Amino acid sequence: MVNLKTTEEIKTMKDGGRILGEILKKLEDAVKPGITTNDLEKLACELVLSCGVESSFLGFDGYPNVLCTSLNDEVVHGIPSDRILREGDLLKIDMGVLREGFHTDSAITVLVGNKGDSVKRSLIQTTKESLEIGISKAKVGNTLGDVGSAIQKHVEDRGFNVVRDLVGHGVGRELHEEPQVLNYGKAGTGEKLVAGMVIAIEPMVVTGKWNIKNGKDGFAFVTKDGGLAAHFEHTIAITNEGPLVLTK
Repeated sequence: MVNLKTTEEIKTMKDGGRILGEILKKLEDAVKPGITTNDLEKLACELVLSCGVESSFLGFDGYPNVLCTSLNDEVVHGIPSDRILREGDLLKIDMGVLREGFHTDSAITVLVGNKGDSVKRSLIQTTKESLEIGISKAKVGNTLGDVGSAIQKHVEDRGFNVVRDLVGHGVGRELHEEPQVLNYGKAGTGEKLVAGMVIAIEPMVVTGKWNIKNGKDGFAFVTKDGGLAAHFEHTIAITNEGPLVLTK
């Protein structure tokens, strides 16, 4: 059952999403070689408190932190730790906030420092572009298959692969709601998009094969072949005027 949102509820979510976007920008600006992912977690906690929102992730299914910080072959859900960020690392920062009863969810990938080979830069750019392409398909009358197939085509045309076992989702009063939002599929198939739906579109793209496995920390998912991964995510409202990005 998809929970449709009213115009007023979408406005509330947009206000929360704007705060989340500002927090993620400050976290991105703080990333540099020599700091730890725990340093970013501490900053995120301070920003959540100062912005008057709550963490969506802390305590969700037993998750122990405000941030997910996933490095290199970790795709998503990595736990902040004392790991030191090094020049050229690929860092995924994923975060959600709860404001006035509604969640928003967003993620970015950051190349640590100024060094990074062309493959890493292309992976980041392709993943970001695939999110933008997916968002462009999130229109009333289209289907979830239109979104997923457009993401998949862009990614595969550039020599990368989309993770199959992890998907986007509906967002609202619960962090994870229906429907599931796949990053692959066939155009014209799947649930039809209607005004009032709010979904998190989040392509997870890898340099090797798309298969994943559980990481050592008990929460992270990592690529099975050790390939690098990138991840971008926005919370999107489906409106009669077109897709509305709530987490800018």
